Amino acid sequence: MRAEHLATEVDLDPRYSGIARLRTETRFYDAVIDEIDGRRIRVGDHWLTDWASCNYLGFDLEPQIIGAVEDQLRAWGTHPSWSRMLGNPRLYPLIEERLADLLGAPDTLVLPTITQIHLSVIPVLAAQGTVLVDARAHKTIWDGCVFARAQGATLSRFRTLDELATQLRSAPAGPVLVCMDGVNSMTGNIPDVGRYLDLCRAHGAVLYIDDAHGFGVIGERRDDETSPYGAAGNSIIRYAGESYDDVVLVGGFSKAYSSLLAFLAVPTVLKNRLKASAAPYLYSGPSPTASLATVLAGFDVNAERGDKLRAELYRMSMRVLNHVRGLGLFTPNTDDTPIIELPIALDRDLVDVSSLLWERGLFVTLAPYPGVPRDQVGFRVQVTAANTDEQIDDLNAVLSELAADGVFQEAREGSAS
Repeated sequence: MRAEHLATEVDLDPRYSGIARLRTETRFYDAVIDEIDGRRIRVGDHWLTDWASCNYLGFDLEPQIIGAVEDQLRAWGTHPSWSRMLGNPRLYPLIEERLADLLGAPDTLVLPTITQIHLSVIPVLAAQGTVLVDARAHKTIWDGCVFARAQGATLSRFRTLDELATQLRSAPAGPVLVCMDGVNSMTGNIPDVGRYLDLCRAHGAVLYIDDAHGFGVIGERRDDETSPYGAAGNSIIRYAGESYDDVVLVGGFSKAYSSLLAFLAVPTVLKNRLKASAAPYLYSGPSPTASLATVLAGFDVNAERGDKLRAELYRMSMRVLNHVRGLGLFTPNTDDTPIIELPIALDRDLVDVSSLLWERGLFVTLAPYPGVPRDQVGFRVQVTAANTDEQIDDLNAVLSELAADGVFQEAREGSAS
């Protein structure tokens, strides 16, 4: 049948071969998780510690947040299935108002997912102009940029600030959109937003920045901050001490806030334009009531004790990072965020390494080629505030064992140690 032929073509496509092999030869892809117990998960009869969770603040397990769901379900049902163009439960404007206040942004617009935002908003902002995208940007940003190109925009990639400066100088008249990640989803590093904004503002460009992994974790710098992550978890823009002039900030609640919802921070005039042009607002089904309820409850927990949770998250992240660096291993993480990528030695096979991790009870995010360059193949550990010191001890012990066996790349000159 034709569909089976298409499946064979996908399997043979070298772009997907690494992932296809992991799917068939490891337990880490398409795993069916039968039970959770804090940051422990059970797959069949095998228990593992979960180091793949992106629920950085532990809100997914927070009783106060879980307890907020039932009242909203009784008030609104499980799913208010109007598109936002037709009708909005009162929960939506409440979220947008509180979010704008948290971010210190002129206005906000919430939509179901960041992927939907990239695909629908980037083409609107780019129009028939120019899109310049960081070569390290997330695949979903690139997909939105490719869609913009299909609708008439000119698209180029840049790898350095100098290369971006050259492209901005040569960009033709018309809208210019510069797209990039905030906290990088693989390296965990924080870009120098101020330098990017200086360039964009000097050339009349708008900076479109996806801070999916930063929102909730890093925020404004204050004298009373509890960790180098800053305070309030109110995004990379506040962390950098920047304004929202010439910025479109994209973020999500699916990481730190553990809810299915995403947002843009934009001027009200642009928000209203997107209400008339962004497909997820016009046509998509909305986020379920439970997600709206947990976002609102998450704002409360964040205000009450979010900085305490971030301090604990930083402390445990540093326990892992200090151990990794003490072993002389390479990790690209130099900014001490909870995202810890560990490339394996070039002569080691990721399938074999994943089997060792599974046997030792560690559930991690695998990073195969071509999803990452060959010299970055390995796995990623994500620390959350819901992990325990005992789990950190176990993780560090396994990393020591694997390091002694030559599994990892050694620290490179100029990397953190």
